[in-house]
Amino acid sequence: MPFTHSLSRHASGGRISLVGAGPGDPDLLTVRAARALGAADVVVHDGLVDPRILDLVRPEALLINVAKRRDHHSMPQDAINALLVAEAQSGQYVVRLKGGDPFIFGRGGEEMEAAHAAGVPVDIIPGITAALGCAAGVGMPLTHRELASSVTFVAGQKRDLAAQDWRGLAGPGRTLVIYMGLATAADTSAKLMADGQPASTPVAIIENGARPDARVLRGRLDRLADLVREHNVQSPALIVVGAVAAYAALTPQTFAIPALENAESE
Repeated sequence: MPFTHSLSRHASGGRISLVGAGPGDPDLLTVRAARALGAADVVVHDGLVDPRILDLVRPEALLINVAKRRDHHSMPQDAINALLVAEAQSGQYVVRLKGGDPFIFGRGGEEMEAAHAAGVPVDIIPGITAALGCAAGVGMPLTHRELASSVTFVAGQKRDLAAQDWRGLAGPGRTLVIYMGLATAADTSAKLMADGQPASTPVAIIENGARPDARVLRGRLDRLADLVREHNVQSPALIVVGAVAAYAALTPQTFAIPALENAESE
């Protein structure tokens, strides 16, 4: 048998799995993540999780949407932590389903700490983080022997963005990937150029990456905010700064792969 980790719903006591849903496409879920969704009693999910992934949850399970948007949280993080713990303490197998990976800008560390503090068993099921999945979907290597030997992920929504020290994060031989950066695109481009990044640096915006309606916009750093505004870019979206951005295909492509029959029993 190729899979040995038990995800039975009938294990004694409640527990929590922090599960990465990947960048959108259900085919990019890990096998373990799909099995967890099929075993869960309660699924607490982000608002940006693709509905096709939620279709993998068994019909009897309770779905709880804790969608978060900029400056508006349907449920504060402390309340989410308390919800996860309470459901697990009642004997439920709880899946906390997050877009991308739980430990990359997903606040998974805080939820893990809350479970530990309450004495609730918790495990982590990683997912393909948005930067990797979305870049792959548009044919853009985040590192490249000739162009970039390092890559950095940053969150662009911090209120104290101007005070952040980003020197050395972008420039020749580097790729900078900005999560949650649409609303601060103007401040971000100004900050990078003030730190010496050329205005002509290639940028790419990937909207709805790894989904059927994915869209790619390419341009220059000094036009980043204009790209967002003129094309009405909406979340979820990533911003990539660096020479590799020029590789991003304007029309993303994916190919259907035949399903493997009886893969688990072979």
